[in-house]
Amino acid sequence: MGAGLLLTQYGQFLRAPVQARQHFNTDALLSVLEKLLALALVAGLLAGGQLSLRAYVGARLVAAGFTAALFLGLLRRLFGRLPHRWPRRRLAGRLLRGSLPFAFIALLYGINERVDMVLLERLSSAREAGYYAGAYRWLDAAMMYAWTVLPLFFARFAHAAARPRELRRLLWVGQRVVAVPLLLVVAFVLFRGEVLFWQFGHSTAPEVAHMALCLKILFLNVLVNAFFAIYSTLLTGTRHQQPVSWLVAFSIGLNLTLNLLLLPSFGAVAAALNTLVSGVLVSGGYVWLVARRMDIAVPWHLLARLALAFGLLCGAWYLARTRLALPWWLEAGLMSACFAGLLPLTGLVQLRELRQLRPGPQKG
Repeated sequence: MGAGLLLTQYGQFLRAPVQARQHFNTDALLSVLEKLLALALVAGLLAGGQLSLRAYVGARLVAAGFTAALFLGLLRRLFGRLPHRWPRRRLAGRLLRGSLPFAFIALLYGINERVDMVLLERLSSAREAGYYAGAYRWLDAAMMYAWTVLPLFFARFAHAAARPRELRRLLWVGQRVVAVPLLLVVAFVLFRGEVLFWQFGHSTAPEVAHMALCLKILFLNVLVNAFFAIYSTLLTGTRHQQPVSWLVAFSIGLNLTLNLLLLPSFGAVAAALNTLVSGVLVSGGYVWLVARRMDIAVPWHLLARLALAFGLLCGAWYLARTRLALPWWLEAGLMSACFAGLLPLTGLVQLRELRQLRPGPQKG
């Protein structure tokens, strides 16, 4: 597992020059290659009846090694031969010092994501920790979309750091790209979240209901991230890493305090609520920092349109649940079509933007 993590991080390092040179289509195509390859290997092991913990770890290691080698070959194709030289001490020291804020932020995010389950097992019970883990894995799956898209905007923000007008345009685009798909996912979980636990055949109905409640609370945190995660990326991409790290550290301290007070009595539901409260406060801090320290106006009109679209979607979904007796998959498809119609009505997607996506006439 350690070797696989090392290769994964090395692949992330090799992606950095690809992003810095603005090769975003290539980066987007290859960014999920490791997970797709690991999924294919695991599916093969499962089909052959050979899936075990040791085989799973081996599959992840093979996928990480292949992806790192592929990125190394891609760099050689894009930038030519890569000479291997020992770095000069002064340059290496400056680079390491500059990377420390990012390393600190990554460490804080990792602590914030995993501390709840550990505290739940210690302060409440292993059963409550299992309920929370069953719900939290879906939050991880949903947020993978944001964590795939946001690095692309990080590179764009860093490239345009000295041009406020371009930063504002990128923020407006990124706000919609990150938020719109997640709004639909959050609405689905709020109204049909219980269907995501179809594989828990050995759990009782009250246990599934308990996990579904935790899931819905956690996905309110996804909703908060859909609106405000782009502001964290904007700040870290424009050399405001230190205040962001302090905000994340504050949210961890608040989360730990609330966990110590509430987990022994309320278990997994309290952990989900604590995560939501911490996420709301740290997201408010991101917006405050952008408004206070950057020469960019917070697009309140865009946030209001996103909130309006989400509110109308939830209203339509409530009517569908109460007035129509549809299977969940048909209901979800109907609401997806409804949401697609709401996007131009609320001004989130404009017709002229859709026309720009059409290929122009070929020049002779």
